Order: sequence, then C-alpha cells, then structure tokens
Amino acid sequence: MRALCLSLMLVAPPALADDIALGSRVSDVTLYPQGATVTREVPFAAPEGAHELILADLPRGTPLASVRVSVEGARIGGVTTRRDYVPPRDIAESPDLLAARAEVERLEEALRTARAGIEDIRLEAEAARARLAFLDRIGQGDDVATLDLDRLRALSQMIGSETLAARQVALDATRRAEAATRALADQDAALKDARRALAALVPEQEARAMLAVAITAETATEGRMTVTYTIPNAGWQPLYDLHLARDSGALRIERGALVRQSTGENWQDVALSLSTSRPSEQTEPGQIWPWVPRVVDPEEVRPLARQKGGEAAMSLAAPMAEMADSVTAEADFDGLSVTYRYPAPVDVATGADHVRLMLGTLEAEAEIVAQAVPMVDQTAYVMADFTNDTGEILLPTSEARFYLDGRYVGQRGLDLIAAGEDAKLSFGPVDGLRLSRVLRDRNEGDRGLVRKSNEMSESVMIEVENLTDTVWPLRVIDRVPVSEQEDLEITWSASPEPTGENVDDRRGILAWEFDLPAGATQTIRLDTAMEWPGGKVLR
Repeated sequence: MRALCLSLMLVAPPALADDIALGSRVSDVTLYPQGATVTREVPFAAPEGAHELILADLPRGTPLASVRVSVEGARIGGVTTRRDYVPPRDIAESPDLLAARAEVERLEEALRTARAGIEDIRLEAEAARARLAFLDRIGQGDDVATLDLDRLRALSQMIGSETLAARQVALDATRRAEAATRALADQDAALKDARRALAALVPEQEARAMLAVAITAETATEGRMTVTYTIPNAGWQPLYDLHLARDSGALRIERGALVRQSTGENWQDVALSLSTSRPSEQTEPGQIWPWVPRVVDPEEVRPLARQKGGEAAMSLAAPMAEMADSVTAEADFDGLSVTYRYPAPVDVATGADHVRLMLGTLEAEAEIVAQAVPMVDQTAYVMADFTNDTGEILLPTSEARFYLDGRYVGQRGLDLIAAGEDAKLSFGPVDGLRLSRVLRDRNEGDRGLVRKSNEMSESVMIEVENLTDTVWPLRVIDRVPVSEQEDLEITWSASPEPTGENVDDRRGILAWEFDLPAGATQTIRLDTAMEWPGGKVLR
C-alpha cells in the first residue's frame, strides 16, 4: 500500500484548467460592396492542460453564428459565444486619446480661471464706484457748512483727488474686464476645437460580446488563435474620376474606393482588401414553377372572375419578369470577382470615417463624337466611344465624376462595364451645337401633320447648327414608328439617308453620322406615314 501511494506521489499532477483572458484587435478585413469578413489574430501562451481562451472585446453587434475559430499550438474544443453578462474589460486608450482629453481638461481649467479673473476685475470697478458714491455723500453732508475755510479747502482737495483716483480705478478695471472678456472668445473657441478633436478620435464605449474557446495543451505552448466572422454594417463604394482629352482621345480613369464601417470598434492598422464579390445579394439561381393550363367550358368562366384572374395573372407575371431580368443580369457576371489588396495599413473609425483609397489609374483610347438628340435636347453632348481593353471591369457606382480637358463637367452614376465591353460615356454639353426639330411649315406647301380616320403622315425637319470654331463629328439620333401588326402599315423616308438603323438594337432608332464644319448647318428631313384598316383606331 505504501508503494502504491509513493508511486502516485511521484507522478506529476496535471495542471488545473484556468481561463486565459486575451485582448484582440482587428488585423485583416475583406470588404465587399455591402458587408465584410473580419479577421482577428490573437497570440496566446498556455501551460499544460485544459484551458479556456477568453475574448471579451468582440463588438456587441457581431453575428455570433458566423464566428469561426482556428487554433495553432493547441487542440481546440468547444466554442462559446455570449452577448449578455459579459465580464468588464480594460479599455486601453490610445496616447492620442489621453492627450486630447488632457488638453480639454487644461483648457476648461484655464477658462474657469479666466472667468474668475474677470469677476475679480469687475469687483475692483464696483469698489471704485462705491468710493465715488461715498465721496459724493461726504460733499453733500450737513456738517460741511460748519467747516472753516481751511478745512473746507482741505476737504475739497481730498474729495477731488480721491474722486479722480476712484474714477481712474473704475475706468481701468472696466477696460481690463472688457479686454479679458474679448480674450475669452478665443479661449472658448480653442476649447470647442479641443472637444471636437477629442470626439474625432471616436472612443470605443459600446458594450461588447464574448468568445470562449476551450483548448487542451499537451505541454506548455505558445500559439495563435484566429477568429473570423462576417458583418453587414461595413462596405466600400467604387469612385471614378474620368478624364477625357479632346485632342488625342485619351481616356484616363482614376480609380478609388470609399470605405466605411459601423461595427462599434475602430479599425487601426488593418490589412484591407476590397472585393467585388456580393455575398449579401443573390447567391443561387432563381426557380420556375410548373405551368399547368386548364381548358374549361365557356360557361364556367364568369366575366368578373375572368377580369380578376387576368389582373391577378398580370400582377404575378410582371414581378417575375423583372426578377428574371435581374437574375439574368447578375448571372452574366456570376463568378467574376476582383480583389484589390491595399498595400498599406488602414485606419477606419466606427460610424465616423469615410476613407478614400486610391486603386490606381487605367488608360484607354476613345473615339470622340458629338451626339445630338433633337427630339429631347436643344444641344449636342460630347460622347467618348471606347472599348474597355484595360483587362479589368469598371464597377457600377453613383460616384463617377467627369472631366473634359481638365474641366469638371458633372457627376452621375456609372453602370458596370465588363472587360472587353464597348461603352459610351458622356462628357457634358456643347453649347455651340444647336438643335431643332419642327414640323414643316404649311406656308412651304407641306401639310405638316396630317391625320385621317385610317391614316396619318408626318413631316419633320431636323437642323443642327455649328456655332463653334471647330469641326465636330456628329451623331444625330431620331426615331420612326415600328409596326408589330400586319394591319398597321408604316413607311418612312429620310433625306439624307441615315447611316444606321435600329441603333443599339433598339427598333426604329435611326442615326446620321457626319462631320459638321465650323459655322455650317446640316438639315435632315424625315417623312413618316401610317395606314390601317377603316373602323380601327390607332393607339
């Protein structure tokens, strides 16, 4: 029995399980247009045995179901997450935050001291005015009349000199109080600036969530725990500055990104990647359902029911058609994802910062043309026709700014332009290219718009006038009606003939392309006729 006890004593007991509290910061972030994947890498040291690694500094809004944990240097066990009843944590405040808070406190104390000094000066003025009142009462006393001449003269001199001194003291104190009050404005402004500087550091004060990870170490170890999770309240937006040079057709596209996050904690010195992937949007193909038509006797269909059924069918079909279009548009670019890795660490304060990052410049060559649409515009617009041969896609954004020969011409949205895709970009109006589109004057022998019971004809005159001192390549766009019924016959003629029909695969859209010299005018006549059977109505 003694031998058994001795052998048990010689065996080293295993280390007791304990909690190892760790602090963490965000180390890597992959931002999507909406949402982000966040990574925290946390080194730890643990003795032999079973332990729990405790992180009590996750943002409270962290989607805990998305948390994934890996551990190097120990065997991982269960992972526990918690939002409520989280133990308090020590908030390590940055030196900048401490210095800013100390500056606010210093300026507040200086302002209190300055205000107290002003009150002291005002008390001096009040005391001097009290002396003046006292001297005035002495001079008006009943005993003054009983004084002999020498005493009266001495009293008068004393009252005069003391009154002068009191008035000087009061005046000097008033001036000093006014000067000190004016100086308060500068001190007050400095304090407001210091408070704004303190607020700009965005101290992290929100409650946090907790993560507990069970590990087992065979021996004392130093390891690393990696925590990743996805969040919805962060993202980035593409920014483009597009510069077009008219003389060469060179198109320079300066790319940037606007980064934001509202996670409840500040990101400091994070390795940032920007991805074009959209995990927050549709990630699986749409579905269609069986179509089971039925044939019934006419008397089974009531007119009212048929009307409601028709409306119901239309109300269901329209959204499905829109969804199909949307799904098709997304499917065209499904799996096409670009990731930009920013080369330097980035700081982004929660709920405050909108950080602009530069992503480099792309170069392309464009064909410049002035596009005129007289039906809706009074002037032509500079267009850059180009092929995106940069090898990268241009992402959709509402923040694209356009510059022509270095002059800012406007800001608007930009649709997605895939690599290799042809695109047209507008760079503002040409005020010297004037447009008009009118019916022919009846005084010229033409009837303009003629409409009968079963036919209608129209004759319009399009005119483009170049008031600039430059030859402009023009593209004039107009339209003619299109028939989808055999009973509706449409004919048209144009002089000169258009150089293109069904432009951009839009039926009935015509284009005329030509160079318009400085000071010249180009006229286009477009005649249209429509005819349909009698007894029918054109709509």
